[in-house]
Amino acid sequence: MLQINTENILFICGGAFEGLEKIINERIGKKGIGFGTKIESTKEVNKYEVFQELLPQDLLKFGLIPEFIGRLPIIATLRDLDKQALIKIATEPKNALIKQYQKLLEMDNVELEFDEQALDSIVDKAIERKTGARGLRSIIEEIMRDIMFEIPSTPNISKCVITKETVIDKKAPELVIDELKKENKEKKKRHIPNKKGKETA
Repeated sequence: MLQINTENILFICGGAFEGLEKIINERIGKKGIGFGTKIESTKEVNKYEVFQELLPQDLLKFGLIPEFIGRLPIIATLRDLDKQALIKIATEPKNALIKQYQKLLEMDNVELEFDEQALDSIVDKAIERKTGARGLRSIIEEIMRDIMFEIPSTPNISKCVITKETVIDKKAPELVIDELKKENKEKKKRHIPNKKGKETA
């Protein structure tokens, strides 16, 4: 057994903590009886405002052990990612998912494009599934799985456009055919240099 002094170690935890807002509401919620009592529906309760009232005792009731709660002196409340934030995550960072697939198809000299409606539909699906940014990968992978296998075997495709119908109805993407590209690829196959530097037909 090794003893570790955790005094100067920073612990960062994150998560959805689904159901924690109900515990906080039970503690701070107003209860009353009579005709003048205001009854608030769950739609009227802003969970982000509720989380501002979070106390260590709420985390304890939620199921975290006291020793762990003591290591979390600062609690910050984050909001859910909205539609625009998810679109930025999918397209703007250096290693964004869309850029990754564009690079993969670029290796086969094929340009990949997602139109605006397709991106909107992808993000809507992620929001509907409540999977946040992590859900984007599984949705895009589902769209691109067959395309990634089919395009390399078709030499005359120069561009692939993912549309709203591709995302929602699983229809084939719009493909731009370039016959010249096919001819050039066939010429390269017919003129392959051998070990001595001579070309073979």
